[in-house]
Amino acid sequence: MVPRPPPHATAPAGLGRRSLLLGTAAWCAAAAGCAREAGPSAASAPATGVRTPAAARATASASTPPGTLPAAVAWRPGPGPGEIEPAAKLAAVRLVEALGTWPAGRGGPRDAAARAAALGIPAPLAAVLAAEAGPLTPAADQAVVRVIYAQYGGLLADTASVLVPCVQSTRTGSVVREGGTTVDARLRRTSAGWAVTALHPGRPGPAAPLGASARAVLARPRIELPPASAADVRSGAVHESVLRAMLRLADTYRMSVSVVRSGHPVNVFGTGRPSDHPVGRAFDVWAVDGRPVVDPATPRSLVTAFMRAAAAAGSYNVGGPVRLSGGTRPNQFFSDATHHDHVHIGFAT
Repeated sequence: MVPRPPPHATAPAGLGRRSLLLGTAAWCAAAAGCAREAGPSAASAPATGVRTPAAARATASASTPPGTLPAAVAWRPGPGPGEIEPAAKLAAVRLVEALGTWPAGRGGPRDAAARAAALGIPAPLAAVLAAEAGPLTPAADQAVVRVIYAQYGGLLADTASVLVPCVQSTRTGSVVREGGTTVDARLRRTSAGWAVTALHPGRPGPAAPLGASARAVLARPRIELPPASAADVRSGAVHESVLRAMLRLADTYRMSVSVVRSGHPVNVFGTGRPSDHPVGRAFDVWAVDGRPVVDPATPRSLVTAFMRAAAAAGSYNVGGPVRLSGGTRPNQFFSDATHHDHVHIGFAT
């Protein structure tokens, strides 16, 4: 096996601020090029992160004329102690944004590697990461990625998985298409900060004939699915227990889903134990009624009520920012560092 080149360093919170700003500036320069290509409306878009897939699509359609792309908007982590390692999230997000956003004529693998290298990543590793980007770098004349959210897929002392669901607009000729993926970015803590070491983009299966529950989930506005998760449902590979729970919860709550199957680690991070996600028996929610789980301004009572409602909907394994007592099954509720920014809802069958 050929050894992977050493990872690049990304500034941790409170350290290496200059290098982090330089990397962000490099991405913003490339994004500004895309905005200029897209036209005046894109260049004047507000510099705030996308909050939901629906918001991304609405903003794109409302602010850009036909045949142009929306503005490239840099995602930022929220405030508060729930963002335990915001520098890890930024390292993952800035790379996803850089690889998935390019001006006209700069969409090839060599240009993708150059965009990664502009963030301070050594050229050999930049080439590897560009090759791993897969669905994030489709054949197109021009592209803009908007990150929906960055969620921990696993967080240990020196390694992490950050899941990055995103919406991507591409232009080929005069045709603009909307798509997107979810990327599992793997990171390692170095002496200089968090560094991305590998990318695992989601690859949902092809669309299949769907049952009534899957069709209902896709049609329900109160269930906000990122592109990869919507494709998971369309593939027919999401378990009926998950679909029914989504529909039941949507009777009371508006849910912003971050991941279902595609883009989640195969095993529970840091273990050899299979995750329920890749087999279609779990989903994660990063916001409830438009309120991010990680935001300290979100009422804790809203999050805990949602967790209990998930258990009542049949989940045997509900994780979140707080470990609740009670439950109808042993250890039905759990909490750890990974789940401070979302609610995990898993099913045994």
